[in-house]
Amino acid sequence: EYDRGGAIFAIHAGAGGTDSQDWAEMLQRMYLRWMEKHNYETDIIDFTPGEEAGIKSVTVAVGGRYAYGYLQAEKGVHRLVRLSPFDSNNRRHTSFAMVEVLPQVDDDIEIDIAPSDLKIDTFKAGGAGGQSVQKNDTAVRITHLPTGIVASCQNQRSQTQNRETAMKVLKARLLEIKEREKAEKLADLRGEYTKAEWGSQIRSYVLHPYQMVKDHRTEHETGNASAVLDGDLDGFIQAYLRANVGEKGD
Repeated sequence: EYDRGGAIFAIHAGAGGTDSQDWAEMLQRMYLRWMEKHNYETDIIDFTPGEEAGIKSVTVAVGGRYAYGYLQAEKGVHRLVRLSPFDSNNRRHTSFAMVEVLPQVDDDIEIDIAPSDLKIDTFKAGGAGGQSVQKNDTAVRITHLPTGIVASCQNQRSQTQNRETAMKVLKARLLEIKEREKAEKLADLRGEYTKAEWGSQIRSYVLHPYQMVKDHRTEHETGNASAVLDGDLDGFIQAYLRANVGEKGD
């Protein structure tokens, strides 16, 4: 029901230090290029740089028809295998990053959030905003205490605007939990429930000793890894949608 709308798209570096943070930045470049090719509007609403290189996390609001419908194919753990540019011995490293995709929540969707369940912190904006972002305490971080879910925004000019955007991200994350619980309950009643495991990667990107990008859900693969990292993702997205169309009955 949310496929036709926009998406909240986030990338989080996994364990692995600088290599994983660099991998998260490579994914950010790849997805922003794909979004640009498909004329989607993008707005980086939160950004945490890595200590030495790359990024720890980035959250992007993606606007346009079917943004969520297409991008949900990318949700999950992405694995990179390459010779590490950060290893003085030039050894092969495996890095992980997680992609999170949420539907943009309309104001008319009811999600009950008690004010007493929220912890709201303000901090100085920085990172991707550059000079256009004020450096006083305009950035906002909202923690939903019952679930521990955190949402933040730092790219808007005022604290009020950042708070509104962070609340939209928080509502989207709470909506995803609600929808997942509903799907799990329905599947459990049908006798087909299996727990989703975040640990298993959905796709591997191998740059050494050979080049190959392979999706482990659909078996779709290509040897042109550089094209994929430049945003050529349509083959993977279409393969996922074709494989899952029967499950959704659409």
